[in-house]
Amino acid sequence: MDILYSNIIGSGDNHLIILHGFLGMGDNWKTHAKNLAEKGYCVHLVDQRNHGRSFWSEVFDYDTMVEDLRIYMDHHRLDQVILLGHSMGGKTAMGFALAYADRIQRLIIADIATKYYAPHHQQILAGLSTLNFDEISSRKAAEEHLENYIPDGGTRQFLLKNLYWVSDGQLGLRVNIAVLKNAAEAIGAAISSQNTFQYPTLFLYGEYSNYINPQNDRETILKAFPKAELMQIKGAGHWLHAEQPKVFFDILMQWL
Repeated sequence: MDILYSNIIGSGDNHLIILHGFLGMGDNWKTHAKNLAEKGYCVHLVDQRNHGRSFWSEVFDYDTMVEDLRIYMDHHRLDQVILLGHSMGGKTAMGFALAYADRIQRLIIADIATKYYAPHHQQILAGLSTLNFDEISSRKAAEEHLENYIPDGGTRQFLLKNLYWVSDGQLGLRVNIAVLKNAAEAIGAAISSQNTFQYPTLFLYGEYSNYINPQNDRETILKAFPKAELMQIKGAGHWLHAEQPKVFFDILMQWL
């Protein structure tokens, strides 16, 4: 049985799992994890399947990723945790909370709603899937290639964290791009369930992000998560935890 890879920071019985977004990895959250550990939390930075150092698989959907998390928690003997998920990780976290409500103390969802999202990563996926590592042998060359597809420098830097040395002189990607380039519908899928999650839930969204529209999305969020609070982080877009890290962390600490 495959177990998701994690970097565990901190110790004790107050376990908090963080699930990263699409094309990310747990290490994207390392600074927040260290700060949380200083506050007494044992933080699990989990790489979801086909991402980071976790296993690769042809199967990629939220129901399966929910089960990955259950298997991870069983393996590490975690009865109950605080669960935080960003973007794709937020969808996994919502699905898990609805399926296994008794295993979640508190739920934090960062900049994603329950609804369906149309495919919108095509250029990014095209850029990553055309990286030819027989010809590209440096980070600089990889960035120059991605510039043709992704004009935003911050997005390129985020994606380039997936580069690693497979062997001497041979670069590779930590994301399973062969599977993920065809996963647009799976990534955008709505989270739906007959269940409701009756425990404290916080939905955070960026002022400049279009992933959550509180006027349009509040009703469907509350249907599945009746105790949810929606809170805006000013001056932030989709990567609210990276763009406004202090505000994000302070809100987290107040709410936890």
